[in-house]
Amino acid sequence: MNLETAINVNVNVPINGSGESYFDGGLAQYIGWYILGGIVTFITLGICYPWAIVMLYRWRIEHTVIEGRRLRFDGTAVQLFGNWIKWWLLSIITLGIYSFWLSIKLEQWRVKHTHF
Repeated sequence: MNLETAINVNVNVPINGSGESYFDGGLAQYIGWYILGGIVTFITLGICYPWAIVMLYRWRIEHTVIEGRRLRFDGTAVQLFGNWIKWWLLSIITLGIYSFWLSIKLEQWRVKHTHF
């Protein structure tokens, strides 16, 4: 067996033996969480929008299994709210230019708080 074959043999070995990747959330749950987030955001005039985002992220991430390992999300609405204020102020100061980076910053924050 040459080195190239040995490497290819070991690449596809799952960590815990299962190797399955799937999403086990249901549509009714998603719709319920989405409506709840919308209602809370509307009632609080957008102040609790970070809470709604975190709630939906947590539901989606914690129903995801990658190679047999369930993901978990440890971000909180308070953490996101602090960043949200900072990003909002930077967008105002830069006359909206910083807003082009908001989706990237939000994705970086979400990935930073996602773990196996």
